[in-house]
Amino acid sequence: MHGWLILDKPLGLGSTQGVAAVKRALRTAGAPKLKVGHGGTLDPLATGVLPIAIGEATKLAGRMLDGDKVYDFTIRFGEQTDTLDAEGAVIATSEARPTFAALEAVLARFTGPIAQVPPAYSALKVDGARAYDRARAGEEVVLATRDVTVHGLDVRKSSRARKRGPARSDGGGEPAMSESLAESPLHHSPSPSGPSPLAGEDLQEVTLTASVSKGTYIRSLARDIALALGTVGHVTYLRRTKAGPFTLAEAISLDKLDELAKARGLEHSLLPLGAGLDDIPALSLTPDQAGALRQGRVLAGIAADDGQALALLGETPVALVEVESGLARVIRGFNL
Repeated sequence: MHGWLILDKPLGLGSTQGVAAVKRALRTAGAPKLKVGHGGTLDPLATGVLPIAIGEATKLAGRMLDGDKVYDFTIRFGEQTDTLDAEGAVIATSEARPTFAALEAVLARFTGPIAQVPPAYSALKVDGARAYDRARAGEEVVLATRDVTVHGLDVRKSSRARKRGPARSDGGGEPAMSESLAESPLHHSPSPSGPSPLAGEDLQEVTLTASVSKGTYIRSLARDIALALGTVGHVTYLRRTKAGPFTLAEAISLDKLDELAKARGLEHSLLPLGAGLDDIPALSLTPDQAGALRQGRVLAGIAADDGQALALLGETPVALVEVESGLARVIRGFNL
């Protein structure tokens, strides 16, 4: 039972509660007592991929935290909340709504290396206390700007758009807004046959897909996109579809977790320890080399490219190693 269980975390469940659910499932299944940890915090108001490390895989949980993530998220324009999501109190409003053309034009500004200010309601520590605890106590929380990378940012769809009506003759100069709402899919790239079907319409909300580096706050990204569009906004939907190498394809629900535990079938959904290292090459060892690594010794004469590798004796992981100039040093050893 050393490996990964990937949960499709439901709404309202915290990451530590996800860990507790897996611990309960292991007890139900009669598994030996093992360490359990998660590979990346996911807000209670977010759903999706939550990697749970079991046994020796917990030694890789920190590495999983450093991995890239992919999220789908919806920005609703017109209101900003103190938490930057639907749970918080409204602290700013705006009648302005962006057009699809304006949205497309601004997304490039948020792709690549960017600087962002994390939400006041976050788990970051300020003078030893969590920022969200200070914010909930009514304290003003000012967090430092951090550098992150948005690898990709694309429009998935707009569920609502407010159509522009005919120009008014009352001297206002701006076209009037009709109250009808259009259900229309959107794509980031304009159609070669003409403009977007929502050209000239005001977006009430939009769903984006973002591939981001560690430390990126989607709520902050949504806030900043809305501000760049001349309005305000907050996140109403947030779903993580990928964390490191793990996707929704491997994820199971809590109901499925419970079902497998009662049937003593958890191993059917357990991914091997090495699944968390799919992005690095494997290094095959001889029995003597494996013994040396297990003693913490450095291997010389390794014919492998510089960088990290998963050292294996047959199919059994022995260690995560760093190879440099033909020398292999242990980063994490596995007791398997």
